[in-house]
Amino acid sequence: MIHIYNVVNRRYRFMLVLPFVFFTLNFCYAGPPFNTDDPEPVEFKHWEFYLSSAMNFDKADFNATLPHFEVNYGLIPNVQVHLLIPVEYTRTSDNHNYGIGNTELGFKYRFYKDSSDFQIGIFPLVEVPTSGKWEHIGHSNFQIYLPLWLQKSWGKLTTYGGTGIWYNSRTQQQNWLYVGWECQYSFSELITLGGELYYQTASKKSGESDMGFNMGGFIDLSGKYHILFSLGHSLMSSNSYFVYFGYLFTI
Repeated sequence: MIHIYNVVNRRYRFMLVLPFVFFTLNFCYAGPPFNTDDPEPVEFKHWEFYLSSAMNFDKADFNATLPHFEVNYGLIPNVQVHLLIPVEYTRTSDNHNYGIGNTELGFKYRFYKDSSDFQIGIFPLVEVPTSGKWEHIGHSNFQIYLPLWLQKSWGKLTTYGGTGIWYNSRTQQQNWLYVGWECQYSFSELITLGGELYYQTASKKSGESDMGFNMGGFIDLSGKYHILFSLGHSLMSSNSYFVYFGYLFTI
């Protein structure tokens, strides 16, 4: 799933496309507008509110959050709490489904930051089965994500990434590993562009590993209002695409 970071404090960054999987709708919510996250929490007593859509599609299937709502709060210094509630839509050749997906809960804890702005943190997440009556939306089992994230900044350039394990208790599925890295650069106070490469192992016993990239960025309309966007493509499936578009309000 789904990253959470303080865009207001991220005005100084760029894009280089570095090495690692294409988002497969498991929905793996992560760090908007990318799949890879960072260790930087929301500032103490500050809020982030996202209204976004993440879409994954190929010739046969279309999966999306239309929309999803995400909120993050700086509960104490170096710690944020996280809530994400998606409204999901899936379309295959056989059916169409639309409904509330599984709720994501988590907290981000940055346990190291030095004078050179090198940071390390964790961001455990739990996906709670709340999809209920909506068939083919979400799943009926808890899933847990345990990632470790690193970050380093040099003026307007910032790079971050890491790895994590998803513990997947669903029938015919299995635990899977995610590895990703992102780099971004701030061209001005208005726009920051970036890119990520990522890799993940198969989440199904009959599935395959995947690899891909996303490119996108942030438009900071003001200190409170931000637009986020990205577009990606699988490096292992020529027909798979990923699109993210969202609005962020920070206070």
